[in-house]
Amino acid sequence: MAEQQFNPGVSLAGAVDLEALKHQVKAKPGQAGGAPAAGGYVIDTTENTFQAMVQTSATFPILLLLWIPTDDRLFPMARALGDAVNALNGQIQLSRIDISSNPSIAQALQVQGAPALFALIAGRPMPLLQGLPGDDELKQLTDEVIPKIIQAAAQSGVNGTAPYSGDPDSDAAKSAGATGAGVGAEQVPPEHAEAHRLAEEGDYAGAAAEYERVLGSDPSDALAARERAKALLLARSGAADVRDVRAAAAAAPDDVEAQLAVADIDMIGGQIQDAFDRLLDFLAAGHKADIEQVRKRLLEYFAIPEPTDPRLTRARRRLATLMY
Repeated sequence: MAEQQFNPGVSLAGAVDLEALKHQVKAKPGQAGGAPAAGGYVIDTTENTFQAMVQTSATFPILLLLWIPTDDRLFPMARALGDAVNALNGQIQLSRIDISSNPSIAQALQVQGAPALFALIAGRPMPLLQGLPGDDELKQLTDEVIPKIIQAAAQSGVNGTAPYSGDPDSDAAKSAGATGAGVGAEQVPPEHAEAHRLAEEGDYAGAAAEYERVLGSDPSDALAARERAKALLLARSGAADVRDVRAAAAAAPDDVEAQLAVADIDMIGGQIQDAFDRLLDFLAAGHKADIEQVRKRLLEYFAIPEPTDPRLTRARRRLATLMY
């Protein structure tokens, strides 16, 4: 679709936009009078999580919305895009980026203001629109452009399912607000504060070590175990080239390190069942010498889904069968 004439809500060039100031709200996303909350297949991405998000676009297509979550002129667009994406049940993900808090992303994409919209497939951004769309243009985006992005992604072999992050209207989603994490800053237990800070800064190895310390004091802390597993996952593979990892795994089906690496990519992309099946199938194919290494990795993965997730129950049962 043709780009609209650029009409930024907030400029990064340093000039004060008086019109934008008139439309500024103090409510956070999900609060009364605020922007729509993240949730479902809508996430909020920061400079610290941007690279990992880009990597997942090799698994499923992503719609990037660069916006200002306190500018109420952008709320109808964010709401319409979020509703359209959530109605597609994981065929595409909407990643929202607050350019006032994450200016380096806007600069990398050569965007000078909000809103701006991109499609992201296999790490390649494609500009769709800059400036506020009219009603007809917004309808064209939701009804025609998004399905075309999904179709184009499928033709490139990017046809996985985005992870579901919970009901966007739930209290948990609203409290998460613009953090893009499963736990809002106000919900972080005091003993997790340092680990959470390190993860927010992108020091996943440091975060994992700090969560390990927390678990040393309280081995029953399920949240610390989950966040440690996620931090270890991102420390290992958050910056990996997805296409290279998948090619290496396909070329070396008997190499345990290659299979562990691609299982990491599956987990980061929300393909939990694929990650479980890949490693369990690897063991079932007769790689008994690698049982312990695979078991340890699966136990890390098992800490990430909810304990009631049926995929977890099935995988645990199958692992036990393969080990004995």
